[in-house]
Amino acid sequence: MAKPLIAIRQLRYADLLASYLTSQHIDVSVVHDAVQDQYIVQLNNEADFDKALSICQAFVQSPNDPKYQQAAWQHSERTDIKSPSKPNLDVKRWLIWLRRAPFCGAILFTCTLVFLLSLVGLFQPIAEQLMIQPLGQLLDNNQWWRLLGPALIHFSMVHFVFNLLWWCMLGGRIEHKLGTSFLILLFVITAVVSNLAQLIAAGPNFGGLSGVVYGVLGFVWFIGWLRPSWGIDLPKPVIGFMLLWLILGYADILWVNMANAAHTAGLVSGCAIAWFLHLGAGSKGRHRE
Repeated sequence: MAKPLIAIRQLRYADLLASYLTSQHIDVSVVHDAVQDQYIVQLNNEADFDKALSICQAFVQSPNDPKYQQAAWQHSERTDIKSPSKPNLDVKRWLIWLRRAPFCGAILFTCTLVFLLSLVGLFQPIAEQLMIQPLGQLLDNNQWWRLLGPALIHFSMVHFVFNLLWWCMLGGRIEHKLGTSFLILLFVITAVVSNLAQLIAAGPNFGGLSGVVYGVLGFVWFIGWLRPSWGIDLPKPVIGFMLLWLILGYADILWVNMANAAHTAGLVSGCAIAWFLHLGAGSKGRHRE
């Protein structure tokens, strides 16, 4: 029976350790624990336990030692990632995800409720309460929640699904790593900045979470570059796809009307927040485990 050795949050480091253990003729496997979002390096032969444990302890002390990367190059095939032998119920996974990312879940629930109500003919009264208004009008009526309101409104199923998938994927990771308060701050800043930019550029008739989505994308992009040890990043092709989508919006060749100013302002504000967080963290590089 396989014996767990160590749990590691980042796949890259689990791969490095597993490759090095294999190079030392120790049979291991890596299991992905989806509930805890971690990778467990398991020993397949208990006779190697003492030697494997000693290597794991050394790895924890210096995971960036070149010898581990060299072993990974020599052992060029990535270690197979296995699923846990005991399946987890989808409902249980959702409940655990919501517990770890309550604000991300709250925005998902609110956007879903607003979209469902709009499908049954209640779009107009909802829009009257949430749509942004010209700044002069806001100064008169003090309905400042309208600076956030457009982020909760979606006009089509594609619009809704695209935005909420990205929000859940990126927002959930940020909330787990940096906390609920930080995600709330990130949401508010990117929503206000992107909505104001779109208001100034094209007027008040717009909606969607995409300005915030580009905000969290910009944050993940920059923080992954500035603080790779925090484990908040995205593959370069994914970032490239989203940036290409932004450019295509300006080219005006897509079948949908794009809120280009909101996307750009959201992206820039997310990158800026990552930069300031990097400066504020200094050389300590902290993050929530």
